[in-house]
Amino acid sequence: MGDTLRDIPEFIERELGESLEARNNAIGTFRALGAPDFCHITKVNAKPGAKEIPTSGFTSSYHFVSGVDASNSASLAAYLNSLTYAIDEAHTWFSSGVAWRIRSGVYCCYNAFSRVDIRVVVKIPGGVESYAVNAMGEGQDITPLMWQETYLSAILRAILHTEDTNHRMPGLRQLEPIPDAAAEKRFFEAAEQLFFRGWLLGSNPETQVPTIVNNHLTAAILKYCKESFRFDLAVSFFEKLAKKEPEIASLLAQSYIRTDEELKAVRALYDAIQQSPQNYALLDAQSDFVREKGRLDMALRLSKDAVNCAPSEFTTWAKLTDLYIEMGDYHNALLTLNSCPMFTFNEKDTQRVPKPARVHLPIRNYIDVELIDEEPGHDEEIDPALLRLPAAMLRGTFAGAYKLLTKLVSKIGWDELLRCRSLVFVMEEEYRAQKEAEEELRKKTHNNVYAPINRSSERPKQGLSQHLDPGASVPTIKISTESERGREEAEEKENEQNSSRYNADQSMNDVPLDDLSLDDLSLDDQKDYENENKEDPPQEAINEETTKPEEAHEGLEDSESEKDIELSFSFSHKRLCDRWLDNLFMVLYEDLRRYAVWRAEVQHYRQARTPYRKSGGEWQIYGDLAMRLHHRLEALEAYQECVAQKFSPKALYQLLEIYADDGQVLRAMDAAIRLCVYQERWYQEAVFPSAVAYNLNKLIHQEGWTKVHNTLVSLDTSPTIYKMMLRVLTRAKEFQVPGHAV
Repeated sequence: MGDTLRDIPEFIERELGESLEARNNAIGTFRALGAPDFCHITKVNAKPGAKEIPTSGFTSSYHFVSGVDASNSASLAAYLNSLTYAIDEAHTWFSSGVAWRIRSGVYCCYNAFSRVDIRVVVKIPGGVESYAVNAMGEGQDITPLMWQETYLSAILRAILHTEDTNHRMPGLRQLEPIPDAAAEKRFFEAAEQLFFRGWLLGSNPETQVPTIVNNHLTAAILKYCKESFRFDLAVSFFEKLAKKEPEIASLLAQSYIRTDEELKAVRALYDAIQQSPQNYALLDAQSDFVREKGRLDMALRLSKDAVNCAPSEFTTWAKLTDLYIEMGDYHNALLTLNSCPMFTFNEKDTQRVPKPARVHLPIRNYIDVELIDEEPGHDEEIDPALLRLPAAMLRGTFAGAYKLLTKLVSKIGWDELLRCRSLVFVMEEEYRAQKEAEEELRKKTHNNVYAPINRSSERPKQGLSQHLDPGASVPTIKISTESERGREEAEEKENEQNSSRYNADQSMNDVPLDDLSLDDLSLDDQKDYENENKEDPPQEAINEETTKPEEAHEGLEDSESEKDIELSFSFSHKRLCDRWLDNLFMVLYEDLRRYAVWRAEVQHYRQARTPYRKSGGEWQIYGDLAMRLHHRLEALEAYQECVAQKFSPKALYQLLEIYADDGQVLRAMDAAIRLCVYQERWYQEAVFPSAVAYNLNKLIHQEGWTKVHNTLVSLDTSPTIYKMMLRVLTRAKEFQVPGHAV
């Protein structure tokens, strides 16, 4: 149609400006870096040389974009003006018809430092206006500092939010955030000037309190350097800042180690720890270094110190748990994992918009859609049990804890994990046995002391809570279960105990009162007994009897106190398993059960020499399952079967990473080509950072640029695909990725 943009995604509004109103309402909901940049345009329908028709000829649309230079109003206005050349001219051959043109546009870019939305309004023809809108919807002027903050915020979003397969925004146009060396230099200069305010941006979900070394700014810098294998940039960047703040030495040491300058890393950490001995980031960096050198004993002491310095951070506890697993101390690993602080996972900032009237997602002419056929087959069926596996939905600290749990079970197996679990945590069978023993002891005491009065059986029974915490009730917790068989045995014991309790109550009614002495009666029972006797006892007996009940009561309390200690002793060396960890055990059980069933089926079909058939979606789920459980070869097999049946970006990303790690250049290049076409189809025009660029840089670092390039040439691809792939290789050469000259 003539009212849409060519090769650019668009969402046509139902009402003029409704998405801008939604943007205003969303500003106050942004917690971290904010949503992607938002571009809103208004188009008018008019014949050439004629005046604009009334408002009925107006239409408005919007799209999201990242990677645009947001350092000033001129650069954002230039992007809006570039859209005027993308109007789709769908005229007939015999008539020019009516023409659509852009009348105005609004570019919105969120400033994550000042928590305002920067707006640039362009009127065509007309001028350019820029202002800021805060969370209250109030406008304010933009200062030069705010422009710098806006520029850096936009770059960080482009680096950190490029590829998120779990929460990918449809129709997001991604441009190159750092296209050349000059832009790279400018990025690091802006990051240096705003570095000590980086904690305002927030941090990853596993960090509770952002610091100057744990925030989105440092994460973006490290990601940029890591994926380009150019940690010399990080060294030169952090060297300047470490002189101002010792804590930054933790980042500097990591950069030194990546550039094979370990002596400088040790010196930097030593000097920094002298100035700040209680900094957990420095302690963690030291622990990681000595751990790589095989000194697990030193790493353990440092990790414990880091936990003591930052007990509310998940990362310190997770590192300590991982270290215990590597040392083979699985009991302490479980106890440490149980102590990890867990945080609520917050999704990435997004902007909710009203449902559009129409969606325009054009496919560019040069895209080979046969390589990225995303339409599933008609026979695509997925087992509902596979779709319900809860582990795939874990996020944040819970995903991190589950990864540690799967690492532990891969080391010792499920049976040994259950045994370790029963040794460190209170199990349901133990709880039942403890309760039965307590009730039996209470009953014996009941029979010996309160037997003559039938109503004594109606007295409230003391529970286990009075042994664990006097005066408190038993907390409602989910206690781990060993097996259904154990539960049935416990129920049979409880039934037998109820039967014996009933017989005991019946036998109490048959005991003659004359056979009991006053020493065995309570104070209330003595009064009843005395009222029934018509003869008044001697005065000496009265004095003696008034003292005996008190002595008996004190003896009973002492006896019960001793029994309380005896009963609660079996739990003194164990802990209660937190509910979230108990749930993770159930999640792990489901994963292991499905994995065992899958591998048993594969083995059965192989022995029978019959093909084992599953749908492409099921193979992808099996691949994810095997990767979670650290079965790399089985995951590779499943992903290969998946992409053989259907196009799956997620499976291809996993295959590309596996092939790159193994140095399989030809297979990695084949997966990279399909992913490159997929990214181009969905408007990802940015070459770097991306998963394709990172893994190709990995191959260049390992095998050399020449070998990777020759492999691409040998595949004899179409000129368009070759050009797309060559952009990645050319960038690696221009930015001097290690191996570019080989």
